[in-house]
Amino acid sequence: MRNRTSSRRRSSLDYDECSGVPGTLTRKQVQDALRRGNSLAGADLRRVNLSGLCFDNVDLGGCKMAEADLSRASFRKANLSGASLWRANLKDAILDGATLDDADLDFSNLDGCTIRGARIRKTIFPVEMDEIRQAVSSGHRLRMLAPIDVE
Repeated sequence: MRNRTSSRRRSSLDYDECSGVPGTLTRKQVQDALRRGNSLAGADLRRVNLSGLCFDNVDLGGCKMAEADLSRASFRKANLSGASLWRANLKDAILDGATLDDADLDFSNLDGCTIRGARIRKTIFPVEMDEIRQAVSSGHRLRMLAPIDVE
C-alpha cells in the first residue's frame, strides 16, 4: 500500500505551527489570495517580491510590507491604513486613490510612484510634504534625488 501524506498548502489564514502567529506569505500565496478576492489585512509580506502585482481595491490595512519589492505594483483605491512599507521598493508603483492613513513609508523608494487622490493623514514619507501634496492633487510622478537602494 502506498503511504499517503497530505501536503497541505498554507492559505493566507494559516498560522505558523510553532509560534501560533501568521507567518510570512509567499508570492504564490499572495497571488492566490488576490485571485480569490481575500483580504490581506494584517498579512506579513516582509521582504517578499510582489513586483508588478495588482492590489487594486484590496484591504491591506495593517499589512507588514517592510523591505518588500513592490515596484510597478498597482494599489489603486487600496486600503493601506496602518501598513508598514518601511524600506519597500515602490519604484513606478501606482497608489492613486489609496488610503495611506498612519502608513509608514519611511526610507522607501518612491521614485516614479503616483499618488493622485490618495488619502495621507499621519503618513510618514521619505520626501518633503509639499511634494507629496502636489503629487496627490496633480498626479505627477514623485522623483527622489537619490533613490534608496532596496534589495
